[in-house]
Amino acid sequence: MRYGSSPGHVGSETQGVRHRSVLAAAVLAGCGVLLAAGCAPAGAPGAGGGSSPPGKAAAGSGPAGQSGSASASPEATGPPAKGAVTVTGEVAKGLESPWGVAELPGGDLLVASRDMGTISRVAVGSGTVTRIGEVPGVAPGGEGGLLGLALSPSFASDRLVYVYFTTESDNRIARLRYDEHRSAGQQLGAPDTVFRGIPKGLVHNGGRIAFGPDKMLYAGTGETGEKALAQDKKSLGGKILRMTPDGDPVHGNPEADSVVYSYGHRNVQGLAWDKDKRLWAAEFGQNTWDELNLIEPGANYGWPEAEGKAGRPGFRDPVAVWKTDEASPSGIAWAEGSVWMAALKGNRLWRIPLAGTEPVAEPEAFLEGRYGRLRTVVALGGDRLLLVTSETDGRGSPEAGDDRILTLTVR
Repeated sequence: MRYGSSPGHVGSETQGVRHRSVLAAAVLAGCGVLLAAGCAPAGAPGAGGGSSPPGKAAAGSGPAGQSGSASASPEATGPPAKGAVTVTGEVAKGLESPWGVAELPGGDLLVASRDMGTISRVAVGSGTVTRIGEVPGVAPGGEGGLLGLALSPSFASDRLVYVYFTTESDNRIARLRYDEHRSAGQQLGAPDTVFRGIPKGLVHNGGRIAFGPDKMLYAGTGETGEKALAQDKKSLGGKILRMTPDGDPVHGNPEADSVVYSYGHRNVQGLAWDKDKRLWAAEFGQNTWDELNLIEPGANYGWPEAEGKAGRPGFRDPVAVWKTDEASPSGIAWAEGSVWMAALKGNRLWRIPLAGTEPVAEPEAFLEGRYGRLRTVVALGGDRLLLVTSETDGRGSPEAGDDRILTLTVR
């Protein structure tokens, strides 16, 4: 188990106004009822282990810490400038403050409830939601609670579920063994804390965790409203962390004996890798610009000295930016040559088409106002995504059936 440092306090995950229309009748398709058919873009495009880290800069890009994003990789073409999203079904509804989601072998889902501190299993065929257990020690409040969820790379043999959660004193990462042969509600073993001491606050707790292509564990953290933490490399706040599954620093991290992988972040809630194993992260801005960043080891992403594309020496500029009322981004996923980004205050799903590390067109918005706040996107392979709404997080306007998990096809 690894230890980090100090708690912090204030800031905000913004609230948006919901302009959601009630869906008409469900569409009968084949032998199943689909929640909705396809949709067109909504509005104009918007402004210990010895593993080497994936996602190194492409040839020709500057060293970490220089102004600007990495140069485009050699791909000559990218996806089409215009994409499409079709809502193909509703996997589950009536969920309470869903946050992290992980797909099990066989296709069922595990879903974390931020405010309840519980994990439930969703049967994708029937939509049945069964609570498998509670994570001890979760102290929900503000934007904190039971947040990220990830399966061990060796889940088939070790049955370990990793969670990122807020306690009374910090944010931490633990793993619990999942035994589906035990009684419902009692299927999680005792938590084994692998990393602790990440600063906590009422806001900006970060919380997304994911295992990378290198089978190392990555975590996005927030600066808890204490802006100076983001530039302090000795603090775990406002960082992306990289560690072994046991919580130890990885050989090849920017600094020996440190899990800090990148810094200068405000509040990272989205992590995803593209087909070339480059790491992307979505980040909340303050009042001006939300960001999609290409993450490189040791790079400084500028907060609080820079927000958006500042073009300042020593800071890495984002690849794409949005006004905060159009985004407030949480989860991201990569599919069909694009990063797909869930927007909370923005109440929409953003598509950022990429040729290597460069956008081929302006970001496109889909589903605007249709399902309210959007929290998590999960890539299922090929052109399929899961999308998780977040209307019951205290900042939405929940309607009957909220919150939901939807299936999408995208291009």
